[in-house]
Amino acid sequence: QVQLVESGGGLVRTGGSLRLSCSASRSIVSFNAMGWYRQAPGKQRELVAAITSSGSINYAYSVKGRFIISRDNARDTVFLQMRSLKPEDTAVYYCAALTSVKDYWGQGTQVTVSS
Repeated sequence: QVQLVESGGGLVRTGGSLRLSCSASRSIVSFNAMGWYRQAPGKQRELVAAITSSGSINYAYSVKGRFIISRDNARDTVFLQMRSLKPEDTAVYYCAALTSVKDYWGQGTQVTVSS
């Protein structure tokens, strides 16, 4: 079983920044990719950013140029640096560890951006 623990969420004003962290209970290099997803009230969960084991990165169009995903393999931790936050970024953010067989999810961390 894999445990993912997110942290770093909170309340921030429009234009502010937050840094999310996701710590895994086992080596993140064992996963095909690590990703950040978010789910706003009444909406489907969507991919925000993902980074593969080889370092390839993919961003949702809505966050390109504002968010940066990174990983620290030695600490089995994935980060999401969020800048220039907008009210529409308000959501529960989930960390995911993706494999070809099963995906693992964290419990989520709330990010609220006030206007």
